[in-house]
Amino acid sequence: MEFLNLAIELFRNADQFILHIAEAYGIWIYIVLFLIFFAETGIVICAFLPGDSLLFISGAAAATGVMNPIALILIITAGAIVGNTTNFYIGSWLGKKIYDGSIGWIDQSALQKTHSFYEKHGGKTIVLARFVPIVRSFAPLVAGAAQMNTVKFELYSGFGALFWVGSIVGAGYLFGNIPFIKNNLSLILIVGILAALGPFTIAMCIQLWKKYFGPKTS
Repeated sequence: MEFLNLAIELFRNADQFILHIAEAYGIWIYIVLFLIFFAETGIVICAFLPGDSLLFISGAAAATGVMNPIALILIITAGAIVGNTTNFYIGSWLGKKIYDGSIGWIDQSALQKTHSFYEKHGGKTIVLARFVPIVRSFAPLVAGAAQMNTVKFELYSGFGALFWVGSIVGAGYLFGNIPFIKNNLSLILIVGILAALGPFTIAMCIQLWKKYFGPKTS
Protein backbone atom coordinates (compact mmCIF):
# COMPACT_ATOMS: atom_id res chain seq x y z
CA MET A 1 0.00 0.00 0.00
CA GLU A 2 2.84 2.37 0.81
CA PHE A 3 4.43 1.68 -2.59
CA LEU A 4 1.09 2.39 -4.29
CA ASN A 5 0.77 5.68 -2.45
CA LEU A 6 4.31 6.62 -3.52
CA ALA A 7 3.50 5.75 -7.14
CA ILE A 8 0.34 7.89 -7.10
CA GLU A 9 2.27 10.74 -5.54
CA LEU A 10 4.94 10.42 -8.22
CA PHE A 11 2.38 10.86 -10.99
CA ARG A 12 0.54 13.72 -9.29
CA ASN A 13 3.47 15.79 -8.08
CA ALA A 14 6.58 14.36 -9.70
CA ASP A 15 8.73 17.43 -9.20
CA GLN A 16 7.91 17.77 -5.50
CA PHE A 17 8.20 13.99 -5.05
CA ILE A 18 11.72 13.93 -6.50
CA LEU A 19 12.76 16.95 -4.45
CA HIS A 20 11.36 15.37 -1.28
CA ILE A 21 13.14 12.04 -1.83
CA ALA A 22 16.40 13.82 -2.71
CA GLU A 23 16.26 16.09 0.35
CA ALA A 24 15.03 13.47 2.82
CA TYR A 25 16.88 10.36 1.68
CA GLY A 26 19.86 11.66 -0.28
CA ILE A 27 21.43 8.92 -2.38
CA TRP A 28 18.20 6.92 -2.47
CA ILE A 29 16.81 9.21 -5.16
CA TYR A 30 19.48 7.89 -7.53
CA ILE A 31 18.50 4.31 -6.72
CA VAL A 32 14.81 5.07 -7.25
CA LEU A 33 15.47 6.65 -10.65
CA PHE A 34 17.82 3.81 -11.63
CA LEU A 35 15.03 1.30 -10.91
CA ILE A 36 12.39 3.33 -12.75
CA PHE A 37 14.43 3.54 -15.93
CA PHE A 38 15.56 -0.06 -15.63
CA ALA A 39 11.90 -1.11 -15.43
CA GLU A 40 10.77 1.06 -18.35
CA THR A 41 13.37 -0.38 -20.72
CA GLY A 42 13.77 -3.86 -19.21
CA ILE A 43 10.20 -4.95 -18.47
CA VAL A 44 7.77 -4.45 -21.35
CA ILE A 45 4.72 -4.27 -19.06
CA CYS A 46 6.28 -1.10 -17.58
CA ALA A 47 6.34 0.63 -20.97
CA PHE A 48 3.76 3.14 -19.68
CA LEU A 49 6.29 4.80 -17.38
CA PRO A 50 6.81 8.47 -18.40
CA GLY A 51 10.52 8.29 -19.26
CA ASP A 52 10.97 11.49 -21.28
CA SER A 53 9.04 13.81 -19.00
CA LEU A 54 10.55 12.25 -15.87
CA LEU A 55 14.03 12.86 -17.29
CA PHE A 56 13.18 16.51 -17.86
CA ILE A 57 11.74 16.90 -14.37
CA SER A 58 14.79 15.20 -12.84
CA GLY A 59 17.04 17.65 -14.67
CA ALA A 60 14.98 20.57 -13.37
CA ALA A 61 15.26 19.17 -9.83
CA ALA A 62 19.04 18.84 -10.22
CA ALA A 63 19.20 22.53 -11.14
CA THR A 64 17.99 23.37 -7.62
CA GLY A 65 21.09 21.71 -6.19
CA VAL A 66 19.49 18.62 -4.61
CA MET A 67 21.23 16.26 -7.05
CA ASN A 68 24.49 16.19 -8.93
CA PRO A 69 23.55 16.46 -12.64
CA ILE A 70 26.53 14.38 -13.84
CA ALA A 71 25.83 11.60 -11.34
CA LEU A 72 22.14 11.79 -12.28
CA ILE A 73 22.87 11.33 -15.99
CA LEU A 74 25.32 8.49 -15.41
CA ILE A 75 23.10 6.54 -13.02
CA ILE A 76 19.94 6.85 -15.13
CA THR A 77 21.97 5.94 -18.22
CA ALA A 78 23.22 2.85 -16.40
CA GLY A 79 19.64 1.88 -15.52
CA ALA A 80 18.53 2.31 -19.12
CA ILE A 81 21.47 0.23 -20.40
CA VAL A 82 20.93 -2.59 -17.90
CA GLY A 83 17.21 -2.56 -18.71
CA ASN A 84 17.88 -2.78 -22.44
CA THR A 85 20.36 -5.61 -21.92
CA THR A 86 17.90 -7.57 -19.77
CA ASN A 87 15.15 -7.11 -22.34
CA PHE A 88 17.52 -8.09 -25.15
CA TYR A 89 18.42 -11.38 -23.48
CA ILE A 90 14.78 -12.14 -22.76
CA GLY A 91 14.08 -11.66 -26.46
CA SER A 92 17.10 -13.77 -27.33
CA TRP A 93 15.89 -16.55 -25.02
CA LEU A 94 12.39 -16.44 -26.51
CA GLY A 95 13.78 -16.23 -30.04
CA LYS A 96 13.84 -19.95 -30.80
CA LYS A 97 10.33 -20.44 -29.49
CA ILE A 98 9.17 -17.44 -31.51
CA TYR A 99 10.75 -18.62 -34.73
CA ASP A 100 9.48 -22.20 -34.56
CA GLY A 101 5.90 -20.96 -34.98
CA SER A 102 4.66 -22.57 -31.77
CA ILE A 103 3.43 -19.23 -30.39
CA GLY A 104 0.23 -18.62 -32.29
CA TRP A 105 -0.08 -14.89 -31.65
CA ILE A 106 3.31 -14.17 -33.26
CA ASP A 107 3.01 -13.08 -36.89
CA GLN A 108 5.82 -15.04 -38.54
CA SER A 109 5.85 -12.84 -41.64
CA ALA A 110 6.18 -9.66 -39.53
CA LEU A 111 8.86 -11.31 -37.40
CA GLN A 112 10.96 -12.17 -40.45
CA LYS A 113 10.60 -8.61 -41.73
CA THR A 114 11.71 -7.33 -38.33
CA HIS A 115 14.71 -9.64 -38.43
CA SER A 116 15.69 -8.31 -41.87
CA PHE A 117 15.14 -4.72 -40.76
CA TYR A 118 17.41 -5.19 -37.75
CA GLU A 119 20.07 -6.84 -39.88
CA LYS A 120 20.11 -3.76 -42.09
CA HIS A 121 19.26 -0.88 -39.73
CA GLY A 122 19.64 -2.38 -36.24
CA GLY A 123 22.05 0.14 -34.78
CA LYS A 124 20.15 3.20 -35.91
CA THR A 125 16.88 1.67 -34.73
CA ILE A 126 18.18 1.05 -31.20
CA VAL A 127 19.45 4.63 -30.89
CA LEU A 128 16.33 6.33 -32.26
CA ALA A 129 13.97 4.05 -30.31
CA ARG A 130 15.17 5.71 -27.11
CA PHE A 131 13.20 8.83 -28.04
CA VAL A 132 9.96 7.01 -28.88
CA PRO A 133 7.69 6.02 -25.96
CA ILE A 134 6.58 2.36 -25.93
CA VAL A 135 8.92 1.58 -28.84
CA ARG A 136 11.99 1.93 -26.60
CA SER A 137 10.55 -0.74 -24.32
CA PHE A 138 9.94 -3.23 -27.12
CA ALA A 139 12.93 -2.52 -29.39
CA PRO A 140 15.50 -4.51 -27.35
CA LEU A 141 13.09 -7.43 -27.02
CA VAL A 142 12.62 -7.57 -30.78
CA ALA A 143 16.35 -7.08 -31.35
CA GLY A 144 17.08 -10.07 -29.12
CA ALA A 145 14.50 -12.22 -30.84
CA ALA A 146 15.92 -11.15 -34.20
CA GLN A 147 19.37 -12.36 -33.04
CA MET A 148 21.05 -8.99 -33.48
CA ASN A 149 24.79 -9.13 -32.80
CA THR A 150 25.25 -8.68 -29.03
CA VAL A 151 28.31 -6.41 -29.18
CA LYS A 152 26.70 -4.20 -31.82
CA PHE A 153 23.51 -4.02 -29.78
CA GLU A 154 25.35 -3.02 -26.60
CA LEU A 155 27.36 -0.31 -28.37
CA TYR A 156 24.30 1.30 -29.91
CA SER A 157 22.25 0.77 -26.77
CA GLY A 158 24.87 2.52 -24.65
CA PHE A 159 25.27 5.42 -27.05
CA GLY A 160 21.51 5.80 -27.41
CA ALA A 161 20.96 5.73 -23.65
CA LEU A 162 23.63 8.36 -22.96
CA PHE A 163 22.38 10.61 -25.78
CA TRP A 164 18.75 10.25 -24.69
CA VAL A 165 19.34 10.79 -20.97
CA GLY A 166 21.99 13.47 -21.38
CA SER A 167 19.99 15.58 -23.82
CA ILE A 168 16.69 15.55 -21.92
CA VAL A 169 18.14 15.82 -18.41
CA GLY A 170 20.36 18.61 -19.75
CA ALA A 171 17.32 20.41 -21.18
CA GLY A 172 15.55 20.11 -17.83
CA TYR A 173 18.63 21.39 -16.02
CA LEU A 174 18.91 24.42 -18.31
CA PHE A 175 15.24 25.29 -18.84
CA GLY A 176 13.26 23.54 -16.09
CA ASN A 177 13.37 26.49 -13.72
CA ILE A 178 11.91 29.01 -16.18
CA PRO A 179 8.80 30.15 -14.26
CA PHE A 180 6.19 28.94 -16.77
CA ILE A 181 7.81 25.53 -17.12
CA LYS A 182 8.55 25.20 -13.40
CA ASN A 183 4.91 25.89 -12.54
CA ASN A 184 3.67 23.24 -14.96
CA LEU A 185 6.06 20.33 -14.40
CA SER A 186 3.27 18.01 -13.29
CA LEU A 187 1.36 18.86 -16.47
CA ILE A 188 4.48 18.00 -18.48
CA LEU A 189 4.54 14.61 -16.78
CA ILE A 190 0.87 13.95 -17.55
CA VAL A 191 1.38 14.92 -21.20
CA GLY A 192 4.32 12.52 -21.30
CA ILE A 193 2.19 9.68 -19.96
CA LEU A 194 -0.58 10.38 -22.48
CA ALA A 195 1.96 10.53 -25.30
CA ALA A 196 3.28 7.13 -24.23
CA LEU A 197 -0.10 5.49 -23.79
CA GLY A 198 -1.79 7.06 -26.82
CA PRO A 199 -0.27 4.95 -29.63
CA PHE A 200 -0.52 1.79 -27.51
CA THR A 201 -4.19 2.42 -26.71
CA ILE A 202 -5.01 3.15 -30.36
CA ALA A 203 -3.24 -0.03 -31.49
CA MET A 204 -5.16 -2.09 -28.92
CA CYS A 205 -8.47 -0.57 -30.03
CA ILE A 206 -7.68 -1.37 -33.67
CA GLN A 207 -6.83 -4.97 -32.78
CA LEU A 208 -10.05 -5.37 -30.78
CA TRP A 209 -12.08 -3.83 -33.60
CA LYS A 210 -10.57 -6.24 -36.13
CA LYS A 211 -11.14 -9.17 -33.79
CA TYR A 212 -14.80 -8.50 -33.06
CA PHE A 213 -16.02 -6.45 -36.02
CA GLY A 214 -13.59 -7.21 -38.83
CA PRO A 215 -14.34 -9.56 -41.75
CA LYS A 216 -14.62 -13.17 -40.70
CA THR A 217 -12.51 -15.79 -42.41
CA SER A 218 -13.77 -19.30 -42.90
